[in-house]
Amino acid sequence: MEFTYIADTENQKVKYFLKRYHVSKKLLAKVKFDGGEILVNGKEENAIFRLKIGDVVKITTPDEKTNDELIAEDFPLDVIYEDEDYLLINKPAGYASITGSKSPTGSMCNFVAGYLIRQNYANQKVHLATRLDRNTSGLMIFCKHSFAHSILKAQKSEFTKKYYALVKYDENMPKSGVIDAPIGRAEGSIIERRVRHDGLMEAKAARTSYEVVAVKNGLALLDVTLHTGRTHQIRVHMAHIGYPLIGDDLYGGDTELLQRQALHCHSVKFENSFREKIIEVECPLPSDLENLLK
Repeated sequence: MEFTYIADTENQKVKYFLKRYHVSKKLLAKVKFDGGEILVNGKEENAIFRLKIGDVVKITTPDEKTNDELIAEDFPLDVIYEDEDYLLINKPAGYASITGSKSPTGSMCNFVAGYLIRQNYANQKVHLATRLDRNTSGLMIFCKHSFAHSILKAQKSEFTKKYYALVKYDENMPKSGVIDAPIGRAEGSIIERRVRHDGLMEAKAARTSYEVVAVKNGLALLDVTLHTGRTHQIRVHMAHIGYPLIGDDLYGGDTELLQRQALHCHSVKFENSFREKIIEVECPLPSDLENLLK
């Protein structure tokens, strides 16, 4: 893939100029050794070439081969959005985001690997940008090349993820709220998390905000925004304030109505700086959660 920039600083080395655009040392190494090139005003140069104001710098990244260790599988993906750099999938509940040592198949990464091959894209390496728990549904972001992945990871305030969640409603429930509480591992478990203020185990800052957008059938539909990205963050925080998610047996949710946590990533917003546009995508509530409200 090709990316073009105009130098605006005199006598700056190419590598430092490109670093401003999140071109990493690792990516420059791939360009140097794996078949890419750096052109300045149409002439091939190296990373230490010194630029003049107005120089046209074009970087061509090498094609990325499929992951050798990742088994590609055919699966009918629900593609919500796609451009030259990003692929957004609506993940159904019941599928893992990534493979494990005991489960090398059946994950969304396996399915995306198969999709990239079927589409015959030049870049066929899977770059997972956002994960969801196995029993959480909704939007997942995959990057279609490593440069897009590094750009997305560098975004902070510009990146927004929102979830729908269902909890049991009571009259004391606030219409909105912010939960600012550190999350760490629960004792004796590699899976379960909890809010920790005791200092006995490592805990990382976590912040979640929510708003009640509907109340039906004794349930509250919450629109939840993640301000940090801790494991099980929404599930832990809602249980911490006394409103565990419907179906979430790990954190005390009612499983009579639903056999998975009632959590769905319905919105993502981020900048595609390559195309100078904001990507804002919505994904509707899945049928199992919608039926509970009906």
